[in-house]
Amino acid sequence: MLLKQVINWLARLGLAFFISFAVVACGEKNTEVSFSGKTMGTTYSVKYLSESKQNLLSPAEVQQALDRTLQEVNRQMSTYQKDSEISRFNQWQQVDTPFAIAPEFAKVVQEAIRLHQLTDGALDITVGPLVNLWGFGPENRPDKAPSAQEIDARRAWIGLDKLTLGKQGTQHQLSKSVPNLYIDLSSIAKGFGVDQLAEYLDSLHIANYMVEIGGEIRAKGLNQAGKAWQIAIEKPEFDGSRAVQQIIGLQNMAMATSGDYRNYFEQDGVRFSHEIDPKSGKPIQHNLVSVTVLNPSTMTADGLATGLFVLGADRALAIAEKNNLAIYLIIKTNTGFETKMSSAFQQISAQ
Repeated sequence: MLLKQVINWLARLGLAFFISFAVVACGEKNTEVSFSGKTMGTTYSVKYLSESKQNLLSPAEVQQALDRTLQEVNRQMSTYQKDSEISRFNQWQQVDTPFAIAPEFAKVVQEAIRLHQLTDGALDITVGPLVNLWGFGPENRPDKAPSAQEIDARRAWIGLDKLTLGKQGTQHQLSKSVPNLYIDLSSIAKGFGVDQLAEYLDSLHIANYMVEIGGEIRAKGLNQAGKAWQIAIEKPEFDGSRAVQQIIGLQNMAMATSGDYRNYFEQDGVRFSHEIDPKSGKPIQHNLVSVTVLNPSTMTADGLATGLFVLGADRALAIAEKNNLAIYLIIKTNTGFETKMSSAFQQISAQ
């Protein structure tokens, strides 16, 4: 649902990166493997270096295993699959009654709850009914902005205080205190999917790789040129064109971006962003164009990017400094765009 804007620039232009399944010779010591596919309403890309002395699965077998991993994430957390665990929980009308969920599902919800607190409530996985009302979810896009009455009716359904995550023995459970509570993990699930793929590659003892789903990226080791993986932060362009704002050398780190210059609709000359402020029930209205977050966990970077973007530039930067978060901001001004970065981001980018 949420379209994150960090891209590998070469990948998106199709110059030489992640376009089709390929195995390229890389000297006698290793080979470069890359492939891509579809998942979570977007695409995924994987690239890794395979040393000849390693007894690895074939690239086709690796991709099949990764596809199975992504299918399991969707089976649990996709709001677009009617029979997924999250969809069945959202359709479930019983209150204060435990609903069994998978451990991975519980892990993502637990992290979302933590990030909700860290971002002063800006990241809220129960905001889905409002996202849907504004036309950025599975429901159809409205012909006009919803009324105040419609917004207020949906706001009565949301709030993490209405959701309980628990455990009975080894079984993880969710329960809701209002029948219409609806959770949406699209602000964090893609990042979790990236982490799952990376962990599988780790299990194969692959030391150098980059994994991406819908712009959320995690990289380990070095690329084929022996350098940190070169990842682009996209420059905001409201006319649909693409340009590079800055290149980051990503190594043993994840990166996620949230912005509003791709996914929005207009009515009477007013732009309505896909990012909804859970406190107002309306799309955010501020001059922050995008937030890029660096973190060891893609899941965490993904959730933080959404929550901090909702807050706006000043509050996002203040929280980042308080919690030693590495963030990069692009802000719209009367004369163009300006950038700001947290102390932690400056330190990482200088390495």
